Amino acid sequence: MANFPKALLSLLISLSILSFFPLTLSSLVRSPKSASHFLGKFSRRPNHTDSLGAPNYRYEIRYFEQNLDHFSFSNLPKFRQRYLINTENWSGPDKLGPIFFYCGNEGDIEWFAANSGFVWEIAPPFGAMVVFPEHRYYGESMPYGSWNEAYKNATTLAHLTTEQALADFAVLITELKRNLSAQACPVVLFGGSYGGMLAAWMRLKYPHIAIGALASSAPVLEFEDLVPSENFYDIVSNDFKRESVNCFNTIKDSWDVIELEGEKSNGLSYLSETFRFCRYCFECFDLDDDPQGTNGWNWQACTEMVMPTSSSKNTSMFPAYDYDYASDEEWCLENYGVKPRPTWITTEFGGHGFKHALKNFGSNIIFSNGLLDPWSGGSVLEDISETIVALVTEKGAHHLDLRAATAEDPDWLVEQRAAEVKLIQSWLDQYLDKKRKVFDM
Repeated sequence: MANFPKALLSLLISLSILSFFPLTLSSLVRSPKSASHFLGKFSRRPNHTDSLGAPNYRYEIRYFEQNLDHFSFSNLPKFRQRYLINTENWSGPDKLGPIFFYCGNEGDIEWFAANSGFVWEIAPPFGAMVVFPEHRYYGESMPYGSWNEAYKNATTLAHLTTEQALADFAVLITELKRNLSAQACPVVLFGGSYGGMLAAWMRLKYPHIAIGALASSAPVLEFEDLVPSENFYDIVSNDFKRESVNCFNTIKDSWDVIELEGEKSNGLSYLSETFRFCRYCFECFDLDDDPQGTNGWNWQACTEMVMPTSSSKNTSMFPAYDYDYASDEEWCLENYGVKPRPTWITTEFGGHGFKHALKNFGSNIIFSNGLLDPWSGGSVLEDISETIVALVTEKGAHHLDLRAATAEDPDWLVEQRAAEVKLIQSWLDQYLDKKRKVFDM
């Protein structure tokens, strides 16, 4: 049986299983072959919709004229970066009211705003302004005027990088503060998943822009050989095993059965109809549907966001496969005409010796993780220093702490959020104390 149909069958089985675990396992879905290509398209979908009943938050939609390339002086066209802003609770520049700034992910920014209730809920007691900027090349923040033009080829996609995105955030913050006469107001960064990675990296790269960062479920170590490549699928498998060993074994044993069925005459057609693939039947699972516009992640995975993934024969319930960089490179050359740079992220932001670098040069970062989340295997799970703290919960899911509070939240989740609020308050207190001392002098 060909790899492609088998990968799709894996995906569909995973989707049907995960429908029973909407919170704890909502981020687990990835195609088992060349998984990094589909990181944005499949693994994040349940997190960025209103399917969980997220409330509507009040904000104004604005646009900012951004440079397409922050690192050259080429005469390139600017683009309109969308951002959401709420100043209703902001205590203002005279009181040094803080700015809570969410680092936008790989998708429409309104989805992230709708599912980041923690930021909205803690803003009023802090007297904070809330800003949700959209990541370039996603949502409405399209260079060259449209998605078709922006995604035309490698030349037009060339400026879809983490470095450019972080520079967008830094410029937006600087200009926004200048326009509001709020240059002295402290900025606290927030982000979940890829956005959490951006929040942590921005705190390290632009320490003069923001005083601290909450990086939730941020797999900043998911590169090269920093962590075992089988971590993701091992954690997914263990999540199922802890709920039901029988379920784990049934899924693990299913692949041979599926492969045998697929080798029969008309076997692929039968499986396609059974699993309702849109390429072969109607009212079905549309595997090519991309309503959130997250195809940009394929480009990012083909350039700098190279996150090796494999599946172990012994510990994973998914089909076993080894990470094959050559296969990924071939896919990227075929689709974009580019070769990935698997060592660039660690060169740009650190990786080897990352903890040592954090301890010596970083401060005021919270790495929050739940161990049910497969991305926790690539995150920071232990305290690095007094100011770079890991908050780890055994039953937590993918950036669950950033979601809106509910009456059903378990005590450990309430306590986790309370710890985050306490740390953020300490950052602000220290900042204000320093400002007062300077003023008194």
